Amino acid sequence: MRQKALITGASGFLGYHLINAAIENDLEVYAAIRNNSNVKHLQHLPIKFVVLNYGDVNELTAIFSEYQFDYIIHAAGTTKANTAQEYDLINNTYTHNLALAAEKNRNLKRFVFISSLAAIGPLNNTIDKIKEDTDPNPVTAYGKSKLNAERNLEKVDIPVTILRPTAIYGPREKDIFILTQYLNKRFEPYIGKAAQKLSFVYSKDVAELAVKILGLDNVNGAYNITDGNEYSRYAYADIVKKILGKKSLKIHLPVTMVKGILFAVEKMSKVLNKVPAVSTEKLGELMAENWICDISKAKTELNYSPSYDLQKGLQESIDWYKMNDWLK
Repeated sequence: MRQKALITGASGFLGYHLINAAIENDLEVYAAIRNNSNVKHLQHLPIKFVVLNYGDVNELTAIFSEYQFDYIIHAAGTTKANTAQEYDLINNTYTHNLALAAEKNRNLKRFVFISSLAAIGPLNNTIDKIKEDTDPNPVTAYGKSKLNAERNLEKVDIPVTILRPTAIYGPREKDIFILTQYLNKRFEPYIGKAAQKLSFVYSKDVAELAVKILGLDNVNGAYNITDGNEYSRYAYADIVKKILGKKSLKIHLPVTMVKGILFAVEKMSKVLNKVPAVSTEKLGELMAENWICDISKAKTELNYSPSYDLQKGLQESIDWYKMNDWLK
């Protein structure tokens, strides 16, 4: 009998890759969705859908009792919200509720939580690297909510592995992809002129690692995840332009001007009851000096060996975006 894996956030960008990795590893996949989730791109896959109410521990417990999942990969969450309370509700409270319900599932062998490097926050120097024991200093409400979730998981009696990926890109990703769209139109915008050290990780590498962890023992705790390389702030654009065979107009926008524009956008978004793609708070992450990680712990304890650097990952991503008419 195949083992059962529940994957939350199944309709999202990373969820799609997690599902495919789980299928490839011959797991019986249950995709957790909301009633209004768009699952058209998942309909052809050999999976079963489960609607979860993360706000009700009793309902979650009943579902876990019925299905008796062997594994849970929790990737559901939000990267955009109008308030710190909303971030904390979705990313922290709902994660805690899921873990409390999972605690009563006797079959459960591992709970993998997809956190974020934002839970630790960037460094304010270009010398050091972010390590698992680096003192957390998240610079956004999003990062704080992920850190709160990590801390609450420590209080639940289940085998938990926490992955903290850096900026994830790949097919179906929409946020970092915005820069690719700009570059395709020969426009290359930056906020300010300060030097930065950045890290990236390809979606397939994250997904394959998350699934591989399910079969490992004694891998409780947190692991920082990148592709193992260091990139300048211009590396992403330089690679994309090379792949597309295009030149661009590079523009450095003044920080004060960007802050003013985002402040106005936030005010308008609240009036329209919408969430802006980028907020003034998000600038703390976008303009951070150093997002470089030491991934030696993941390499040693999880046998993590990323298959994609930025060049290989962007080539595969852009091929997908073109093939699926996301990039014209």
